Amino acid sequence: MTGQFEMRGVGLWQAVAMLAATAGAAQAQVSDPFDNPAGSSLPSPGITSPLLPQPAPAESEADLSLSATLVGTGQPLRSGLAWRIYEDRPEAGKPAIVARSTDAAPSFRLAPGTYVATVTYGFASASKRVTMSGNAAKEELKVSAGALKLSGSIGNQKIAPNQLAFSIFVPIGTNSEGRLVRSGVKAGEVVRLPEGTYHVVSTYGESNAIQRADLKVENAKITDATLNHRAATVTLKLVAAPGSEAFAGTAFSVLTPGGDTIREAIGAFPSVTLAEGDYVLIARHEGQVYTREFKVESGLDRDIEVVAKAS
Repeated sequence: MTGQFEMRGVGLWQAVAMLAATAGAAQAQVSDPFDNPAGSSLPSPGITSPLLPQPAPAESEADLSLSATLVGTGQPLRSGLAWRIYEDRPEAGKPAIVARSTDAAPSFRLAPGTYVATVTYGFASASKRVTMSGNAAKEELKVSAGALKLSGSIGNQKIAPNQLAFSIFVPIGTNSEGRLVRSGVKAGEVVRLPEGTYHVVSTYGESNAIQRADLKVENAKITDATLNHRAATVTLKLVAAPGSEAFAGTAFSVLTPGGDTIREAIGAFPSVTLAEGDYVLIARHEGQVYTREFKVESGLDRDIEVVAKAS
Protein backbone atom coordinates (compact mmCIF):
# COMPACT_ATOMS: atom_id res chain seq x y z
CA MET A 1 0.00 0.00 0.00
CA THR A 2 2.66 2.46 1.03
CA GLY A 3 4.76 1.73 -2.01
CA GLN A 4 1.83 2.22 -4.34
CA PHE A 5 0.97 5.52 -2.64
CA GLU A 6 4.52 6.88 -3.10
CA MET A 7 4.54 5.88 -6.73
CA ARG A 8 1.22 7.60 -7.28
CA GLY A 9 2.45 10.64 -5.38
CA VAL A 10 5.48 10.94 -7.58
CA GLY A 11 3.32 10.69 -10.70
CA LEU A 12 0.97 13.36 -9.43
CA TRP A 13 3.72 15.88 -8.72
CA GLN A 14 5.24 15.24 -12.13
CA ALA A 15 1.92 15.85 -13.73
CA VAL A 16 1.48 19.11 -11.82
CA ALA A 17 4.95 20.28 -12.89
CA MET A 18 4.24 19.49 -16.51
CA LEU A 19 0.93 21.43 -16.41
CA ALA A 20 2.70 24.42 -14.85
CA ALA A 21 5.41 24.42 -17.52
CA THR A 22 2.81 24.20 -20.28
CA ALA A 23 0.80 27.11 -18.83
CA GLY A 24 4.00 29.24 -18.56
CA ALA A 25 4.86 28.58 -22.18
CA ALA A 26 1.34 29.49 -23.27
CA GLN A 27 1.48 32.70 -21.20
CA ALA A 28 4.84 33.63 -22.81
CA GLN A 29 3.29 33.15 -26.29
CA VAL A 30 0.34 35.42 -25.56
CA SER A 31 2.44 38.19 -23.96
CA ASP A 32 4.78 38.61 -26.97
CA PRO A 33 2.95 40.77 -29.58
CA PHE A 34 5.70 40.29 -32.21
CA ASP A 35 5.58 36.46 -32.12
CA ASN A 36 3.63 35.09 -35.10
CA PRO A 37 2.46 31.45 -34.74
CA ALA A 38 2.57 31.12 -38.53
CA GLY A 39 6.32 31.64 -38.41
CA SER A 40 6.76 35.16 -39.97
CA SER A 41 7.21 38.53 -38.25
CA LEU A 42 4.21 40.73 -37.68
CA PRO A 43 4.31 44.28 -39.15
CA SER A 44 5.15 47.19 -36.87
CA PRO A 45 1.93 48.68 -35.50
CA GLY A 46 3.53 52.16 -35.41
CA ILE A 47 3.49 52.51 -39.26
CA THR A 48 -0.11 51.67 -40.15
CA SER A 49 -1.88 52.43 -36.92
CA PRO A 50 -5.29 54.07 -37.64
CA LEU A 51 -4.88 56.11 -34.49
CA LEU A 52 -2.10 58.34 -35.98
CA PRO A 53 -3.20 61.59 -37.80
CA GLN A 54 -2.77 61.42 -41.60
CA PRO A 55 -1.08 64.41 -43.41
CA ALA A 56 -3.22 66.40 -45.87
CA PRO A 57 -2.45 65.59 -49.55
CA ALA A 58 -0.24 68.21 -51.25
CA GLU A 59 -1.82 70.31 -54.03
CA SER A 60 -0.61 69.02 -57.38
CA GLU A 61 0.13 70.58 -60.77
CA ALA A 62 -2.77 71.18 -63.14
CA ASP A 63 -3.34 72.31 -66.74
CA LEU A 64 -4.04 75.95 -67.67
CA SER A 65 -5.62 76.16 -71.14
CA LEU A 66 -5.58 79.53 -72.92
CA SER A 67 -7.14 81.09 -76.02
CA ALA A 68 -7.32 84.59 -77.55
CA THR A 69 -10.11 86.47 -79.29
CA LEU A 70 -10.57 89.93 -80.81
CA VAL A 71 -12.37 92.50 -78.70
CA GLY A 72 -15.89 93.24 -79.89
CA THR A 73 -16.11 90.41 -82.41
CA GLY A 74 -15.23 87.33 -80.39
CA GLN A 75 -13.30 86.13 -83.44
CA PRO A 76 -10.67 83.60 -82.31
CA LEU A 77 -7.04 84.36 -83.16
CA ARG A 78 -5.38 81.30 -84.64
CA SER A 79 -1.94 82.51 -85.76
CA GLY A 80 0.73 85.09 -85.03
CA LEU A 81 0.44 84.68 -81.25
CA ALA A 82 3.19 84.63 -78.63
CA TRP A 83 2.25 83.46 -75.11
CA ARG A 84 4.20 83.94 -71.88
CA ILE A 85 3.43 82.85 -68.32
CA TYR A 86 4.98 84.88 -65.48
CA GLU A 87 5.14 84.15 -61.76
CA ASP A 88 3.10 86.81 -59.93
CA ARG A 89 5.59 87.65 -57.18
CA PRO A 90 5.89 91.44 -56.77
CA GLU A 91 8.41 91.04 -53.96
CA ALA A 92 10.81 89.30 -56.36
CA GLY A 93 11.17 92.42 -58.54
CA LYS A 94 11.23 91.58 -62.24
CA PRO A 95 8.72 88.74 -62.87
CA ALA A 96 10.20 85.45 -64.02
CA ILE A 97 8.94 83.72 -67.16
CA VAL A 98 7.97 80.13 -66.35
CA ALA A 99 6.55 79.05 -69.75
CA ARG A 100 6.27 80.15 -73.39
CA SER A 101 4.32 79.03 -76.45
CA THR A 102 3.40 80.13 -79.98
CA ASP A 103 0.44 77.75 -80.28
CA ALA A 104 -3.01 79.18 -81.04
CA ALA A 105 -4.52 77.54 -77.93
CA PRO A 106 -1.70 76.39 -75.64
CA SER A 107 -1.93 74.37 -72.43
CA PHE A 108 0.54 74.85 -69.57
CA ARG A 109 1.21 72.47 -66.64
CA LEU A 110 1.51 74.71 -63.56
CA ALA A 111 2.03 74.22 -59.84
CA PRO A 112 -0.36 75.92 -57.40
CA GLY A 113 0.19 79.68 -57.21
CA THR A 114 -0.64 82.98 -58.88
CA TYR A 115 0.51 83.73 -62.42
CA VAL A 116 0.12 86.40 -65.11
CA ALA A 117 -0.70 85.10 -68.60
CA THR A 118 0.16 87.42 -71.51
CA VAL A 119 -0.38 87.14 -75.26
CA THR A 120 1.06 89.38 -77.99
CA TYR A 121 -0.44 89.68 -81.46
CA GLY A 122 1.97 91.78 -83.49
CA PHE A 123 2.28 95.00 -81.46
CA ALA A 124 -1.04 94.42 -79.65
CA SER A 125 -1.21 92.50 -76.38
CA ALA A 126 -3.42 91.42 -73.49
CA SER A 127 -2.80 89.95 -70.03
CA LYS A 128 -4.72 88.26 -67.23
CA ARG A 129 -3.93 87.20 -63.66
CA VAL A 130 -4.66 83.52 -62.99
CA THR A 131 -4.63 81.59 -59.68
CA MET A 132 -3.93 77.84 -59.86
CA SER A 133 -5.02 75.66 -56.92
CA GLY A 134 -4.46 72.13 -58.20
CA ASN A 135 -7.47 72.09 -60.55
CA ALA A 136 -7.51 72.47 -64.33
CA ALA A 137 -8.41 75.98 -65.51
CA LYS A 138 -9.38 77.61 -68.82
CA GLU A 139 -9.00 81.33 -69.63
CA GLU A 140 -9.74 83.53 -72.66
CA LEU A 141 -7.75 86.71 -73.31
CA LYS A 142 -9.34 89.50 -75.37
CA VAL A 143 -7.02 91.44 -77.70
CA SER A 144 -7.86 94.86 -79.09
CA ALA A 145 -6.07 94.95 -82.46
CA GLY A 146 -6.27 95.96 -86.08
CA ALA A 147 -3.63 96.19 -88.80
CA LEU A 148 -1.94 98.42 -91.36
CA LYS A 149 -1.10 97.40 -94.93
CA LEU A 150 0.90 100.02 -96.82
CA SER A 151 1.89 100.74 -100.41
CA GLY A 152 3.03 103.70 -102.54
CA SER A 153 2.29 105.19 -105.91
CA ILE A 154 3.13 108.04 -108.27
CA GLY A 155 -0.16 109.15 -109.73
CA ASN A 156 -1.89 105.96 -110.82
CA GLN A 157 1.36 104.03 -111.10
CA LYS A 158 2.24 101.69 -108.25
CA ILE A 159 5.78 101.92 -106.92
CA ALA A 160 7.70 98.65 -106.80
CA PRO A 161 7.63 97.29 -103.21
CA ASN A 162 11.43 96.92 -103.08
CA GLN A 163 11.81 100.69 -103.64
CA LEU A 164 9.72 101.65 -100.59
CA ALA A 165 10.25 101.58 -96.85
CA PHE A 166 7.82 102.72 -94.17
CA SER A 167 8.20 103.84 -90.55
CA ILE A 168 5.27 103.81 -88.12
CA PHE A 169 5.07 106.22 -85.17
CA VAL A 170 2.69 106.84 -82.26
CA PRO A 171 2.08 110.60 -81.92
CA ILE A 172 2.76 112.08 -78.46
CA GLY A 173 1.22 115.48 -77.80
CA THR A 174 2.00 117.75 -80.75
CA ASN A 175 4.90 115.55 -81.89
CA SER A 176 3.63 113.35 -84.73
CA GLU A 177 6.76 111.17 -84.48
CA GLY A 178 6.65 110.88 -80.70
CA ARG A 179 7.48 107.18 -80.44
CA LEU A 180 8.75 104.86 -83.15
CA VAL A 181 6.75 101.63 -83.31
CA ARG A 182 8.62 100.05 -86.20
CA SER A 183 10.89 101.07 -89.09
CA GLY A 184 11.79 99.25 -92.29
CA VAL A 185 8.23 98.07 -92.95
CA LYS A 186 7.90 96.68 -96.48
CA ALA A 187 5.12 97.49 -98.91
CA GLY A 188 2.30 94.93 -98.69
CA GLU A 189 3.35 93.73 -95.23
CA VAL A 190 0.53 93.42 -92.67
CA VAL A 191 1.52 95.08 -89.37
CA ARG A 192 -0.75 94.22 -86.41
CA LEU A 193 -1.28 97.15 -84.07
CA PRO A 194 -3.47 98.17 -81.14
CA GLU A 195 -6.48 100.27 -82.09
CA GLY A 196 -5.52 103.94 -82.46
CA THR A 197 -4.04 106.65 -84.72
CA TYR A 198 -0.54 106.33 -86.17
CA HIS A 199 1.82 108.55 -88.15
CA VAL A 200 3.33 106.83 -91.20
CA VAL A 201 6.42 108.00 -93.08
CA SER A 202 7.00 106.54 -96.55
CA THR A 203 10.45 106.79 -98.16
CA TYR A 204 10.78 106.17 -101.90
CA GLY A 205 14.37 105.42 -102.85
CA GLU A 206 17.24 106.64 -100.69
CA SER A 207 17.04 110.41 -100.95
CA ASN A 208 14.34 112.96 -100.17
CA ALA A 209 11.26 111.42 -101.80
CA ILE A 210 9.22 111.21 -98.58
CA GLN A 211 5.47 111.26 -97.90
CA ARG A 212 3.65 111.32 -94.56
CA ALA A 213 0.15 110.45 -93.42
CA ASP A 214 -1.87 109.99 -90.23
CA LEU A 215 -3.78 106.72 -90.37
CA LYS A 216 -6.39 105.24 -88.04
CA VAL A 217 -6.33 101.57 -87.09
CA GLU A 218 -9.70 100.11 -86.11
CA ASN A 219 -10.30 96.97 -84.10
CA ALA A 220 -10.55 93.77 -86.18
CA LYS A 221 -9.96 95.68 -89.45
CA ILE A 222 -7.04 96.07 -91.87
CA THR A 223 -6.39 99.66 -92.91
CA ASP A 224 -5.05 99.41 -96.49
CA ALA A 225 -3.37 102.73 -97.32
CA THR A 226 -1.49 103.96 -100.40
CA LEU A 227 0.78 106.99 -99.98
CA ASN A 228 1.07 109.05 -103.16
CA HIS A 229 4.57 110.33 -103.85
CA ARG A 230 5.47 113.29 -106.07
CA ALA A 231 8.90 112.22 -107.27
CA ALA A 232 10.89 110.83 -110.16
CA THR A 233 14.08 108.87 -110.79
CA VAL A 234 16.83 110.61 -112.72
CA THR A 235 20.03 109.14 -114.17
CA LEU A 236 23.11 111.36 -113.81
CA LYS A 237 25.73 111.57 -116.56
CA LEU A 238 28.84 113.58 -117.39
CA VAL A 239 29.29 113.62 -121.17
CA ALA A 240 31.56 115.30 -123.72
CA ALA A 241 28.53 116.18 -125.85
CA PRO A 242 24.75 115.68 -125.50
CA GLY A 243 23.85 112.03 -126.06
CA SER A 244 27.45 110.82 -126.00
CA GLU A 245 28.93 108.13 -123.76
CA ALA A 246 29.17 108.98 -120.06
CA PHE A 247 32.53 109.34 -118.34
CA ALA A 248 33.23 106.57 -115.83
CA GLY A 249 34.36 107.32 -112.30
CA THR A 250 32.55 110.64 -112.03
CA ALA A 251 31.59 111.91 -108.57
CA PHE A 252 28.17 113.56 -108.46
CA SER A 253 26.55 115.76 -105.80
CA VAL A 254 22.89 116.78 -105.87
CA LEU A 255 22.13 119.99 -103.97
CA THR A 256 19.11 122.17 -103.28
CA PRO A 257 19.21 125.74 -104.67
CA GLY A 258 20.16 126.80 -101.14
CA GLY A 259 23.24 124.56 -101.15
CA ASP A 260 22.05 121.64 -98.99
CA THR A 261 23.41 118.28 -100.16
CA ILE A 262 20.64 115.79 -100.97
CA ARG A 263 22.58 112.90 -102.44
CA GLU A 264 26.08 111.92 -103.52
CA ALA A 265 27.00 109.13 -105.93
CA ILE A 266 29.96 107.86 -107.95
CA GLY A 267 29.84 106.12 -111.32
CA ALA A 268 29.25 106.53 -115.04
CA PHE A 269 25.47 106.90 -114.73
CA PRO A 270 24.07 106.48 -111.19
CA SER A 271 20.30 106.73 -110.66
CA VAL A 272 18.79 108.90 -107.94
CA THR A 273 15.14 109.18 -106.85
CA LEU A 274 14.26 112.76 -105.93
CA ALA A 275 11.20 114.63 -104.77
CA GLU A 276 9.64 117.06 -107.22
CA GLY A 277 11.53 120.37 -107.26
CA ASP A 278 14.61 122.32 -108.37
CA TYR A 279 18.20 121.09 -107.91
CA VAL A 280 21.84 121.83 -108.71
CA LEU A 281 24.05 119.01 -110.02
CA ILE A 282 27.84 119.10 -109.51
CA ALA A 283 30.04 116.62 -111.42
CA ARG A 284 33.75 116.10 -110.59
CA HIS A 285 36.06 114.24 -112.96
CA GLU A 286 39.88 114.21 -113.22
CA GLY A 287 40.23 117.37 -111.15
CA GLN A 288 37.62 119.30 -113.12
CA VAL A 289 34.26 120.49 -111.73
CA TYR A 290 31.12 120.93 -113.85
CA THR A 291 27.66 122.15 -112.77
CA ARG A 292 24.12 122.23 -114.06
CA GLU A 293 20.73 123.23 -112.70
CA PHE A 294 17.80 120.90 -113.37
CA LYS A 295 14.19 120.33 -112.42
CA VAL A 296 12.44 117.12 -111.27
CA GLU A 297 8.83 116.64 -112.34
CA SER A 298 6.71 114.01 -110.64
CA GLY A 299 6.49 110.78 -112.60
CA LEU A 300 8.95 111.90 -115.27
CA ASP A 301 12.00 109.62 -115.15
CA ARG A 302 14.83 110.88 -117.40
CA ASP A 303 18.59 111.37 -117.88
CA ILE A 304 20.27 114.50 -116.53
CA GLU A 305 23.41 115.23 -118.52
CA VAL A 306 26.24 117.57 -117.57
CA VAL A 307 28.35 118.54 -120.57
CA ALA A 308 32.07 118.73 -119.84
CA LYS A 309 33.08 122.04 -121.32
CA ALA A 310 36.57 123.45 -121.13
CA SER A 311 36.69 126.46 -118.85
